[in-house]
Amino acid sequence: MNTVRDVKQAQAGPARVYIVEDDPAVSDALSQLIQMHGYSTLNFASAEAFMASLEPDWTGCAILDIRLPGLDGLQLQATLSQRGSKLGVIIVTGHGDSKNSRTAFKLGAVDFLEKPIDVDALLEAIATSMSAGAQRQRSDAEYAELASRLERLTARENEVLDLILDGKHSREVAQLLGISPRTVEVYKSRLMEKLQVNRTNDLLRIVIAYRVAMKKTHSTH
Repeated sequence: MNTVRDVKQAQAGPARVYIVEDDPAVSDALSQLIQMHGYSTLNFASAEAFMASLEPDWTGCAILDIRLPGLDGLQLQATLSQRGSKLGVIIVTGHGDSKNSRTAFKLGAVDFLEKPIDVDALLEAIATSMSAGAQRQRSDAEYAELASRLERLTARENEVLDLILDGKHSREVAQLLGISPRTVEVYKSRLMEKLQVNRTNDLLRIVIAYRVAMKKTHSTH
C-alpha cells in the first residue's frame, strides 16, 4: 500500500483522494482511474491503517468501502465526523441499501455509490468534495429552491418520502400505506421528478442534508 514516505508527503501536500478499500484490485483500479483525472491518491487496506496515518490538516476526500476488516466504512465515517475531519466522504459498496445510505448521508457523506461504480458520478462526487471544504452544505439559495420543490409535494407523496427516508423499501411502503408496490413506484417517480433527481440516493442525500440544515438553523434560534 503506502510507504512511510508516501504518508509523510501527503501530510504536507495539497488536497488528495484517500482510498480505504481492502480489495487490492479494486483499490488499484480506483487509484489509477482517479489519477488519470488529475488527482493524487493514497490507498489504505483498512480503517485502522488510515486512522493511524491521518493528520488533522489533510484535505480532499476519502473514498470508504463499507465492508472493511475491523471498523467498517460507516464506523470510520462516524469517527472522522467526531474528530472534525476536513475530508469529504464518499461511501462505496457492493451491497447498498437505503438504511446504509441514510446513515451515510446523515453523517454528511458527499455521495453513496454502489459497485460497479458509475465513473461520472464518482468524479462529480470527488469534484464536490474538493471544492469549498470537507462536509459540504448547500447555500441558502439552494435550500430555498429545494424548500419550494418540497412544498409542491402532495400529502401522499410526503408520506412516501418520509418512509423512504426511514429506510423502507417499496414493498414495505406499500404495506404501511395500504397501496400496491406499483403505486409506490409511481409516487416515487413523481417525487424524483419534482425534486429533480435521478437516483434514490440523490433523493436521500438532498432531503436529509436539507432537514439536517433546517434542524441546525432552528436549534440556533
